[in-house]
Amino acid sequence: MAKKRGSSAKPGGVSGRGLSVRVKTARGRKSSSTRWLKRQLNDPYVRQAQAAGYRSRAAFKLIELDDKYKILKKGARIIDLGAAPGGWTQIALERVGAKGEVVALDIREWEEVAGATCMTFDFMDPDAPERLKEALGGPVDVVLSDMAAPAMGHSQTDHLRIVALMEAAWGFAEEVLAPGGAFVCKVFQGGTEGNLLKTMKARCTKVAHAKPPSSRKESAEMYVVAMGFKA
Repeated sequence: MAKKRGSSAKPGGVSGRGLSVRVKTARGRKSSSTRWLKRQLNDPYVRQAQAAGYRSRAAFKLIELDDKYKILKKGARIIDLGAAPGGWTQIALERVGAKGEVVALDIREWEEVAGATCMTFDFMDPDAPERLKEALGGPVDVVLSDMAAPAMGHSQTDHLRIVALMEAAWGFAEEVLAPGGAFVCKVFQGGTEGNLLKTMKARCTKVAHAKPPSSRKESAEMYVVAMGFKA
């Protein structure tokens, strides 16, 4: 099981103070790469994640969402979709404790997180849901999805790919969530699609959209949180 982290990993402990790191444009490096590197080096969440041993700054997004909505309870069974590099998986393990269970999946090769069942294959493959159900062995309390389709550069195509992932994740959640379970999914632009949002509201007691403080302001990402699943 993952080692418990100290209070320094709390989002309230993240500070933006300190000296700014300047990055010179190296020969052969694109200016966009230099800007990304500068942003990473000066990001307080990146520094705090490194200090706490989390694999990505995204860990704080789940910390903040769970602090607000209280979805990761002790002993809960969790499925984490789009898990690599493992930041959300680490937080899920910490919060559900030794009696909980976490199954995590990503399409990319990634280093396993101790204490979790880590899998590598495409969630959109036809046999993916059954493979995950076999690993789970029964209903789950929370389905997490931080999946995002690679941008193709065509806004309408990119939007359709994002919606397809959202719909697939929710469809899977409807099959595996236990009564009272929760669903957390990354969304973009205006939030959840109208028809999908309507379905979620019909199947859950509460549905909300949230943008965690650790989500970069310039990013269009936000999260839909559906709670109180009616099985």
